[in-house]
Amino acid sequence: MADVAVIGGGAAGAAAFGELLARFEGGTVHWIVGQHAPGRGVAYGTSDNQHLLNVRAASMGVFQEHAEDFLQHASRQLGQVKGTDFLPRRLFGDFIQAQVGARIDAARRAGRSFRIHPESAREIISRGEGGYAIRVGADRWLEVGDVVLAVGALAQRPLRTVSTTALAGGAYELDPWRLDRHPHAPRRVVVIGTGLTAVDTLLSAAIRWPHAELVAVSRHGLLPFNHAALPLAPYAQQEALNQALLASDGAAAMFRLVRRALNEAGDTDWRSIIDGMRPINAQLWQRLTHARRRQFLRHARWIWEAARHRMAPATGEAIYQLQEEGRLQVLAARVLDVDGSAPLQVSLRERATQLVSVLEADLVIQATGLDTAVAYGANELLSQLLRDGLATADPLQLGVLAQADGQLVDADGRPQRGLYAIGSLLRGNLWECTAMPEIRAAAHRLAVHLSPAAVVARESAGEQP
Repeated sequence: MADVAVIGGGAAGAAAFGELLARFEGGTVHWIVGQHAPGRGVAYGTSDNQHLLNVRAASMGVFQEHAEDFLQHASRQLGQVKGTDFLPRRLFGDFIQAQVGARIDAARRAGRSFRIHPESAREIISRGEGGYAIRVGADRWLEVGDVVLAVGALAQRPLRTVSTTALAGGAYELDPWRLDRHPHAPRRVVVIGTGLTAVDTLLSAAIRWPHAELVAVSRHGLLPFNHAALPLAPYAQQEALNQALLASDGAAAMFRLVRRALNEAGDTDWRSIIDGMRPINAQLWQRLTHARRRQFLRHARWIWEAARHRMAPATGEAIYQLQEEGRLQVLAARVLDVDGSAPLQVSLRERATQLVSVLEADLVIQATGLDTAVAYGANELLSQLLRDGLATADPLQLGVLAQADGQLVDADGRPQRGLYAIGSLLRGNLWECTAMPEIRAAAHRLAVHLSPAAVVARESAGEQP
């Protein structure tokens, strides 16, 4: 049995590595994690206890068959916790590492072969029917039969409206998780973005700089909505709604159906209806044509993401408190220009009036969330895959083109046998694929697909491995 490699040290990589460890025999499972703490990634690498999960504790887990274990782990750390709680993301990062450690111990006892590489993957070369060669670090090569790309979020690129002068001066921060690089207390902090990343950034900035004025700006100025304090009763007509959505024609028809359901739902909370769509969201996305996906991204993405990816109640209360105190202002405006050194000059066009104004800011933080534009990013490995035709960028810059099972599509439109992706790289194919419940399920399916028993069964049936 040929070896298999998982590339990426974040939560998706941890889930894929752990699932493969549990069932991959006859070869070595390689986990290429890079130089960061394996398993945590950007999402769970924070040490700030204000940064809360936006999924209830009972729904969090790393591996498919142990979805409830996080509660036990959290109770050992914090005392009694409930499945309805929204707990610190730092704590879930600890849990990922503990769960992977347990899988490693079990693999050792079972005599399974694995290796964790603390370097980055630099290059992948196809060996045709014989698998792939992966260059790890400067000049070490691994020969494997299958590769799972779990590289997570790409490094942020500066907005096109940011001048080279602003970037060079050090007052424009591209990494919202590295506020410690700014030791001097700013008078005014401008955060570009109003999504979940921006919310965490605002909370950290408010604690770090208690006297700073905070301004958050995005085109629509809409913060994520809040989760209900307790789980909600399901919508009684959810199955009928979902079937109607699957039979509808385009995003506009889908939104009309959802609006009608909201109007006719009576006492049912709107959040129940949105959450009840979760099992079919990928199917709805896949039914949209390229033109209609583009239309959705341009006109409806902002309201969908605010409604779908909500804040924990305590997070929402903290943001509301900052607004009530006058410390936080949220603006609906387009960023026209960021220039100067310290202080930076931020030119804005207000959405409602179209008037242009200039804000002075001692620090501007770009917190626009997940970047999946692989064709424009600086990821060395992904750039090489695109350049060599082993992968193709999604036309809407939502990761890479792939089949339903995550198998990448090459430059000629053919599935790349043995080359898979999981997590954010599949956003163009699945739309919603970055939350832990989706990642957990995808990692399990992929590990089962790549297990020796499944490969033998497909070969016996005359299918492609």
